[in-house]
Amino acid sequence: MTSALIYLDEHAIERETVLLQARRAARGFDKLGVQEGDIVALLLRNDFAFFEAQQAAAMVGAYCVPINWHGKAEEVRYVLDDARPKVLVAHADLLAPLRDQIPAGLKVLVVPTPPQIQRHYHLTTEQAQPAAGDTVWPDWCAGFEPWSDAPKRSRATMIYTSGTTGHPKGVKREAATPEQSAAYMEMLQRVYGLKPGVRALVAGPLYHASPNAYGRQALPNAEVLVLQSKFDPEETLAMIDKHRITHAVMVPTMFVRLLKLPAEVRARYDVSSLQWVTHTGAPCSVDVKKALMAWWGPVVYETYGGTEVGTATLATPEDARAYPGSVGVPTPGTRIAFYGEDGKQLPLGEIGEIYMRVPAYADFTYLNNESKRSGVERDGLISVGDVGYLKDGHLYLCDRRSDMVISAGVNIYPAEIEMVLLQCPGVHDCAVFGIPDDDLGESLAAAVETMPGVTLTAQQIKDYLGEHLAKYKLPRRVDFHASLPREDSGKIFKRRLRDPFWQAAGRSI
Repeated sequence: MTSALIYLDEHAIERETVLLQARRAARGFDKLGVQEGDIVALLLRNDFAFFEAQQAAAMVGAYCVPINWHGKAEEVRYVLDDARPKVLVAHADLLAPLRDQIPAGLKVLVVPTPPQIQRHYHLTTEQAQPAAGDTVWPDWCAGFEPWSDAPKRSRATMIYTSGTTGHPKGVKREAATPEQSAAYMEMLQRVYGLKPGVRALVAGPLYHASPNAYGRQALPNAEVLVLQSKFDPEETLAMIDKHRITHAVMVPTMFVRLLKLPAEVRARYDVSSLQWVTHTGAPCSVDVKKALMAWWGPVVYETYGGTEVGTATLATPEDARAYPGSVGVPTPGTRIAFYGEDGKQLPLGEIGEIYMRVPAYADFTYLNNESKRSGVERDGLISVGDVGYLKDGHLYLCDRRSDMVISAGVNIYPAEIEMVLLQCPGVHDCAVFGIPDDDLGESLAAAVETMPGVTLTAQQIKDYLGEHLAKYKLPRRVDFHASLPREDSGKIFKRRLRDPFWQAAGRSI
């Protein structure tokens, strides 16, 4: 259906225009030597070009690695060195500070940063334009005939997820069988409600796993597909009203910010078209979900899983009412088991570390870190480090075994921040952990022990980290300690630092 439209904020083009550009890019990738199993990296904000490049990679059987563009140059360079892509497709403004970090031999295709993104991120026209000598994406694509070869075996988007070593790892799935591809599409339809004719909104960045999967499913199905270049709560309401949005994907932080809008602002917009709003990425409080459904109606669905395991559970609006606090029931075919500290499986109903397997997803390994996979697997099931229990067939989360922090739906691993902070002049030792945050769900706190005779300020700590890490990884709170609590082994007792914050908040996750 060529009349289907894709919007970037207020600007629209026909879906067939995007797909034609993708087919041209696929031919271009092939001419560049991109083969099955190779990697194409994307350093792109939400834009038509993201879909074009991602679809093109899929056509030639390549993996697509979307890079979190909030990262500093050294963080992006780490992913490029680890993934070793054949091609990098990047927005002009995001590429500019990285030019001297691009690995030798990597083909770079530059996308002019569109006006919508310029406006939201306060970019100049000069920042948005490719440099002299760049290979410009739309011009490059136009030089190729559309790809018409037989489709290659499907390969999933390769998402980089951080680990306790402090460096991110690429979750690389095997090429899906036809049966797995069919099961995957059926599962996405079940959890996102996407089917032909929907009017869909993607409010989060496409480099995240859930918006990415949602966008890929919505692209061939939606009558209208709206990408927000940057989340703004009132603009989100305006888009729902204007385009009569029926389906959307969000994270709980967005719900909080929408609910904080003044009543008179909320009343300006008609949201009665909404039928199915899926959220994932972080726990959503019972009160927030209840308040949102009092406003939007029984349209809020919750999914739970992880990059390694996929979508393991679904909670419907009815579940939210009857089983408040649960993250739903297992998706079809999903196996869930719980293990104790001794590594033994626990009876259902007892609290333990959650291990899962979702058959709709092809098996995975960690790119260049195959040995790390064994550390998250038991009896063919995979853990993402959460602790919980099953009651009346519904999964409840209690805590997180790992130190991972989920802030505004973004996974953050303190080990990475600690590794940088320990290099700060004057810092003897440190611990970084998550604390409750009414807006973000969790935010970061740093406990710092300075070297004898050294005095540092919280701002100095933040400024140092800001030179090396993305803004979202910076602690909001910095506390100084004469000495940090330690176990007999010498390991910092992080829970002693963390628990008082959570006890005061009356929750643990």
